[in-house]
Amino acid sequence: MAPAAMSTLVAHFRDTRTTPDDYDLILTGDLGKLGSEILLDLMEHEGVKLKENYNDCGHMMFNNNQKTYQGGSGAGCSAVILNSYVVKKMDEGKFKRVLFAPTGALLSTTSSQQGETIPGICHAIELRRVDD
Repeated sequence: MAPAAMSTLVAHFRDTRTTPDDYDLILTGDLGKLGSEILLDLMEHEGVKLKENYNDCGHMMFNNNQKTYQGGSGAGCSAVILNSYVVKKMDEGKFKRVLFAPTGALLSTTSSQQGETIPGICHAIELRRVDD
Protein backbone atom coordinates (compact mmCIF):
# COMPACT_ATOMS: atom_id res chain seq x y z
CA MET A 1 0.00 0.00 0.00
CA ALA A 2 2.97 2.34 0.42
CA PRO A 3 3.39 2.69 -3.39
CA ALA A 4 -0.31 3.59 -3.69
CA ALA A 5 0.06 6.20 -0.94
CA MET A 6 3.16 7.61 -2.63
CA SER A 7 1.40 7.84 -5.98
CA THR A 8 -1.65 9.56 -4.48
CA LEU A 9 0.35 12.01 -2.37
CA VAL A 10 2.71 12.97 -5.19
CA ALA A 11 -0.25 13.49 -7.54
CA HIS A 12 -2.07 15.55 -4.89
CA PHE A 13 0.90 17.85 -4.29
CA ARG A 14 1.46 18.26 -8.03
CA ASP A 15 -2.21 18.83 -8.92
CA THR A 16 -2.90 21.26 -6.07
CA ARG A 17 0.49 22.98 -6.25
CA THR A 18 1.03 22.33 -2.55
CA THR A 19 3.90 20.88 -0.55
CA PRO A 20 3.99 18.89 2.70
CA ASP A 21 4.77 22.17 4.49
CA ASP A 22 1.29 23.47 3.62
CA TYR A 23 -0.33 20.98 6.01
CA ASP A 24 -0.44 20.75 9.78
CA LEU A 25 -0.78 16.97 9.45
CA ILE A 26 -0.39 14.46 6.63
CA LEU A 27 -1.91 11.18 7.71
CA THR A 28 -1.92 7.79 6.04
CA GLY A 29 -3.71 4.77 7.39
CA ASP A 30 -2.80 1.99 7.82
CA LEU A 31 0.76 1.48 6.68
CA GLY A 32 2.11 0.77 10.16
CA LYS A 33 5.74 1.25 11.11
CA LEU A 34 7.28 -0.64 8.22
CA GLY A 35 4.96 0.72 5.57
CA SER A 36 5.52 4.28 6.83
CA GLU A 37 9.27 3.84 6.51
CA ILE A 38 8.83 2.50 2.98
CA LEU A 39 6.58 5.47 2.13
CA LEU A 40 9.16 7.95 3.41
CA ASP A 41 11.82 6.34 1.20
CA LEU A 42 9.53 6.27 -1.85
CA MET A 43 8.54 9.90 -1.37
CA GLU A 44 12.14 11.00 -1.01
CA HIS A 45 12.97 9.12 -4.23
CA GLU A 46 10.22 11.21 -5.90
CA GLY A 47 11.75 14.41 -4.52
CA VAL A 48 9.14 14.98 -1.82
CA LYS A 49 10.32 15.00 1.78
CA LEU A 50 7.69 14.23 4.39
CA LYS A 51 8.61 15.78 7.72
CA GLU A 52 7.44 15.71 11.32
CA ASN A 53 3.91 16.60 10.21
CA TYR A 54 3.54 13.10 8.67
CA ASN A 55 2.13 10.17 10.61
CA ASP A 56 0.21 6.95 10.03
CA CYS A 57 -3.01 5.85 11.74
CA GLY A 58 -1.80 2.31 12.38
CA HIS A 59 1.51 3.50 13.73
CA MET A 60 -0.31 5.99 16.00
CA MET A 61 -2.64 3.31 17.41
CA PHE A 62 0.00 0.71 18.15
CA ASN A 63 3.26 1.59 19.89
CA ASN A 64 6.60 -0.10 19.19
CA ASN A 65 6.45 -2.10 22.45
CA GLN A 66 3.44 -3.99 21.12
CA LYS A 67 5.47 -5.40 18.22
CA THR A 68 2.65 -4.76 15.72
CA TYR A 69 4.95 -3.42 13.03
CA GLN A 70 2.34 -3.64 10.30
CA GLY A 71 -0.46 -1.92 12.24
CA GLY A 72 -3.98 -3.29 12.20
CA SER A 73 -7.17 -2.87 10.20
CA GLY A 74 -6.79 0.06 7.84
CA ALA A 75 -10.46 0.95 7.98
CA GLY A 76 -10.50 0.62 11.76
CA CYS A 77 -7.28 2.56 12.39
CA SER A 78 -8.21 5.34 9.96
CA ALA A 79 -11.70 5.77 11.39
CA VAL A 80 -10.54 5.80 15.01
CA ILE A 81 -7.67 8.26 14.54
CA LEU A 82 -9.56 10.59 12.19
CA ASN A 83 -12.76 10.73 14.21
CA SER A 84 -11.10 11.09 17.59
CA TYR A 85 -7.63 12.60 17.49
CA VAL A 86 -7.80 14.64 14.25
CA VAL A 87 -11.31 16.01 14.70
CA LYS A 88 -10.51 16.99 18.31
CA LYS A 89 -7.33 18.83 17.26
CA MET A 90 -9.23 20.61 14.49
CA ASP A 91 -12.01 21.62 16.92
CA GLU A 92 -9.34 22.98 19.28
CA GLY A 93 -7.79 24.96 16.41
CA LYS A 94 -4.48 23.10 16.63
CA PHE A 95 -4.89 21.71 13.12
CA LYS A 96 -6.21 23.98 10.38
CA ARG A 97 -5.28 21.90 7.35
CA VAL A 98 -5.00 18.10 7.28
CA LEU A 99 -4.28 15.82 4.34
CA PHE A 100 -5.86 12.45 5.09
CA ALA A 101 -4.74 9.62 2.80
CA PRO A 102 -6.36 6.35 3.92
CA THR A 103 -4.89 3.25 2.34
CA GLY A 104 -6.39 -0.13 1.62
CA ALA A 105 -6.10 -3.34 -0.34
CA LEU A 106 -8.49 -4.62 -2.97
CA LEU A 107 -8.70 -8.16 -1.67
CA SER A 108 -10.26 -10.88 -3.80
CA THR A 109 -10.24 -14.56 -2.92
CA THR A 110 -10.29 -15.41 -6.62
CA SER A 111 -7.25 -13.25 -7.40
CA SER A 112 -5.37 -14.64 -4.41
CA GLN A 113 -6.15 -18.22 -5.37
CA GLN A 114 -4.92 -17.51 -8.89
CA GLY A 115 -1.63 -16.14 -7.56
CA GLU A 116 -2.40 -12.57 -8.58
CA THR A 117 -1.05 -9.58 -6.68
CA ILE A 118 -3.22 -7.61 -4.29
CA PRO A 119 -3.61 -4.03 -5.53
CA GLY A 120 -3.18 -1.26 -2.95
CA ILE A 121 -5.33 1.86 -3.08
CA CYS A 122 -5.18 5.30 -1.53
CA HIS A 123 -7.47 8.31 -1.65
CA ALA A 124 -6.59 11.86 -0.59
CA ILE A 125 -9.01 13.97 1.40
CA GLU A 126 -8.10 17.48 2.47
CA LEU A 127 -9.74 18.75 5.65
CA ARG A 128 -9.71 22.45 6.49
CA ARG A 129 -10.84 24.33 9.56
CA VAL A 130 -12.66 27.51 8.66
CA ASP A 131 -12.87 30.05 11.45
CA ASP A 132 -15.84 32.42 11.59
